[in-house]
Amino acid sequence: MDHEADSHRTDLMTITRYVLNEQSRHPESRGDFTILLSHIVLGCKFVCTAVNKAGLAKLIGLAGETNVQGEEQKKLDVLSNEVFIKALVSSGRTCILVSEEDEEATIVEPSKRGRYCVVFDPLDGSSNIDCGVSIGTIFGIYMVKDGGEPTLDNVLRPGKNMLAAGYCMYGSSCTLVLSTGTGVNGFTLDPSLGEFILTHPNIKIPKKGKIYSVNEGNTKNWDAPTTKYVEQCKFPKDGSSPKSLRYIGSMVADVHRTLLYGGIFLYPADKKSPNGKLRVLYEVFPMSFLMEQAGGQAFTGKQRALDLVPKNIHERSPIFLGSYDDVEEIKALYAAEEK
Repeated sequence: MDHEADSHRTDLMTITRYVLNEQSRHPESRGDFTILLSHIVLGCKFVCTAVNKAGLAKLIGLAGETNVQGEEQKKLDVLSNEVFIKALVSSGRTCILVSEEDEEATIVEPSKRGRYCVVFDPLDGSSNIDCGVSIGTIFGIYMVKDGGEPTLDNVLRPGKNMLAAGYCMYGSSCTLVLSTGTGVNGFTLDPSLGEFILTHPNIKIPKKGKIYSVNEGNTKNWDAPTTKYVEQCKFPKDGSSPKSLRYIGSMVADVHRTLLYGGIFLYPADKKSPNGKLRVLYEVFPMSFLMEQAGGQAFTGKQRALDLVPKNIHERSPIFLGSYDDVEEIKALYAAEEK
């Protein structure tokens, strides 16, 4: 990368400019979606600052409350959740918000209602804050079916119906990866400008990767196809080199690496968690949406992940996502098991 040239670059594609360009391709659009995205971006910037200051500002400790998943909440989770809820409601473009931190969905008051439903995990991987591991925000956006009062049916829909999805990763740099259904683009926050700049245009995941990412501590509880697949990664039968294992334990960081370098990320069901552990609406769907948009695949062990129809807002599912060919291999093992 030519940093010298970069420092003199004056034609910057900011996320705002990118989204406005996208909007201009749809003459019928009223700019609502653009406004909604700018509020999500503002929430990400705020949380990025809070994450960077967490150790200093004593935000790391537990808030003394437990969220609906039974996980003890960190102060930073609580703060991030409030930031996103306030940012989304104040945009005037949302009608239902589903957050990982709140048991019930938030129905926006009629005076501030708009056409969009947003599902999000305000701070995924927050147990990793103390040790400086990358964490992030994950979100997905649906448009409401026309007319009537907003109900949960507006969000309990397959992931393929999402309009847009993305995540913001707070790590060595702050990176926002977004898809509005026409490919995937990555933006990096330039702290001196306070703007997200397009740094990874049109991300495409390699067709096959050399990395597998899974918590091998759960091996004894896995089903046969997952066990067999991981065995093949380590001891390939075709004489090829074994895959490398990389597992951070923060979904945003693991998926981000998978997206850029290729390979496969697995969070299978096991005897302890027969339905898997990752939540469908705001973890599995947005990440699967991004993977498919980048040319990869996402599979639940039974079906294409984006075809899943959730029955409740905090439903969980197993997930296998990543490079097209790698996911094909695990699909073949599950198909053979069914026979």
